[in-house]
Amino acid sequence: MTPSHPHPHLGEPPALLSDGLRVIPLGGLGDIGRNMTTFEHAGRLLIVDCGVLFPEDSQPGVDLILPDFDVIRDRLDAVEAIVLTHAHEDHIGAVPYLLRERTDIPVYGSRLTLALLEAKLREHRITATTVEVKEGDTAQAGPFELEFVAVNHSIPDALAIFIATPAGTVLHTGDFKMDQLPLDGRLTDLRAFARLGERGVDLFLVDSTNAEVPGFVAHERDIEPALQQVFQNATGRIVVASFASHVHRIQQVIDVAAKHGRRVAFFGRSMVRNMGVARDLGYLAVPGDILVSADQLDDLPDDEVVLVCTGSQGEPMAALSRIANNDHRIKIGPGDTVVLASSLIPGNENAVGRVINGLTRLGAKVVHKGNAKVHVSGHAAAGELLYVYNIVKPRNVMPVHGEPRHLKANAELAHKAGVPAENIVLTLDGGVVDLVDGRAYVTGAVPCGYVYVDGASVGDLTESSLKDRRVLGSEGFVTCFVVVDSVEGKVTAGPEIHARGFIEDDSAFDDVVPRIRQAIEDALRDGTTDEYALQQIVRRTLGRWVNDQHRRRPMIVPVVVEA
Repeated sequence: MTPSHPHPHLGEPPALLSDGLRVIPLGGLGDIGRNMTTFEHAGRLLIVDCGVLFPEDSQPGVDLILPDFDVIRDRLDAVEAIVLTHAHEDHIGAVPYLLRERTDIPVYGSRLTLALLEAKLREHRITATTVEVKEGDTAQAGPFELEFVAVNHSIPDALAIFIATPAGTVLHTGDFKMDQLPLDGRLTDLRAFARLGERGVDLFLVDSTNAEVPGFVAHERDIEPALQQVFQNATGRIVVASFASHVHRIQQVIDVAAKHGRRVAFFGRSMVRNMGVARDLGYLAVPGDILVSADQLDDLPDDEVVLVCTGSQGEPMAALSRIANNDHRIKIGPGDTVVLASSLIPGNENAVGRVINGLTRLGAKVVHKGNAKVHVSGHAAAGELLYVYNIVKPRNVMPVHGEPRHLKANAELAHKAGVPAENIVLTLDGGVVDLVDGRAYVTGAVPCGYVYVDGASVGDLTESSLKDRRVLGSEGFVTCFVVVDSVEGKVTAGPEIHARGFIEDDSAFDDVVPRIRQAIEDALRDGTTDEYALQQIVRRTLGRWVNDQHRRRPMIVPVVVEA
């Protein structure tokens, strides 16, 4: 875990007042991902969302990044419930890791959200206590009165959460937009927003992802013409890469494939799992025998095939990346078309670029958001945000879900809509916000770092270890082995130097060997016999020489052994 503190200027918060409501974002404010917010009143806790963040190139070997549970780890018995807004990985992906620490926390969510979560929990061998809810439902979790409101997003069954306590009320939008022509006919319930606004929203937590984008987000239906054109022009196979949870997008691909007489096969474990769940629950309509297994593809002509897979973000082990690397049973060549039907998550630009280049080198035509309208966002743009501010008329606003620039843009929209500047709370992960007597303000901060998942290891990987990995990847690795006789004050064997990823010929280090020998023998004559101290002398001597001669800073591992 990184020992990060995003608010070094803030101290620990004071004890929460008995008539106060405390809000602590543990993820999602500063990054696109890892969304998790805790609410505290009367000594009890409520958690909204518990998601993951996907690693960047600067985090080699990391599989997932979790929220930091330390602030609640010794208070897990006080958690009344986990409430999920929708089933995207950045909102549910860390739930199994939290339930490992207390398995009986009730988990509230919509039908599809819980179904996709339960499929994930089975892989972790966890059986959870789940409570299915839908829009219009209410529930009581300790001192927290909950009401669920339908919102439109890029996945079915998304919900906003209204939280009422004796200390005040909160409306959390979750991820939402205001598509007026949704594929499933399920609109964002602005009437409920208005009703709750009339009741009084003391604190409004609002999705900030598209706050910098003017106007309104395009309709999901607007991408169909671009898909139609792809299918009309394609002469070979069509590969569509999408998020494994984007049921609406996959539905559109299936519908267009059916019109063009193509069969559809799913690739990628999460894609197969999620689409199976969506189909079983009726969220994905699959006509006739359009679906085929991977084994059936060899019997079908290329112009009758559509492959739907994961990997739209360039994830190294996802199906599309492996196809681009020619390391998959599906081989791409001239005449084939690949569609990246998703947005680009910040930080993934290089990975996606490598995939596009790899597919292009193999001869495929690559269609993506940059050259065709094959994706529309699932997040409200500035015009939609102003709309909901004017409907809800909140007393206080706290922008959530976004990088700092998105949060600031959202705050400016709230101010334009009439929310006083002093009632707009801008903070990042770990910021402690208290709502007392109808006023929200930052009262302190708690440490809130990244928790890395590296294979079976959770939280053991440190920033120092990541730095070592980055050095290994960019600067190389040098070892120096020396045998000393501390009694005689001499080097009896070595220094023997070997390098990897730095320079091919170890003889290039011949010039520095006498310097290392001299430095060690000088230290021995001065009475330095501690092996660690001698190793540091080797590291400094060799490091200075490498930097002076080669302008490199490799990882240096000295080994000093007493004869």
